[in-house]
Amino acid sequence: MLEGSCLCGAIRFEVDAPLGTIGICHCRRCRKASGSAFGVNASIDAAGFRLLAGADALAAYAAPTGLTRSFCRHCGAPVYSRRESMPGILRLRLGLLDTPIAARPAFHFFTDSKAEWDAICDSLPQYGERPDDPALMGPPPPRAP
Repeated sequence: MLEGSCLCGAIRFEVDAPLGTIGICHCRRCRKASGSAFGVNASIDAAGFRLLAGADALAAYAAPTGLTRSFCRHCGAPVYSRRESMPGILRLRLGLLDTPIAARPAFHFFTDSKAEWDAICDSLPQYGERPDDPALMGPPPPRAP
């Protein structure tokens, strides 16, 4: 079980689902949404995400691309995103986790559009766009029995 919260603490949640592969996204939209050089997220089964507090603080922005980004209306912290084409999957923003995790990022993506001032200084695989590999971008592994 993982627990997390937004910056101001209005939103608290738990995740009772395995994390999918962790990716570091350098696309312009993630940079704008985070105010930083990239977003770090992993797919989770939406059924495994549960709000403990802050349903009234959770706001959403639906982009014309079919992606909806959910965030705290008080502090602006991004919580997760959801694609119309993947209704049972959330992309959880890992910076909100309060529970330590052993998993580490596995790759960078949208590096063709990364900020010109950003230097990637690790040896993780880099993808100029969204990887086609479902193991990287698809649903997380099934729950253990």
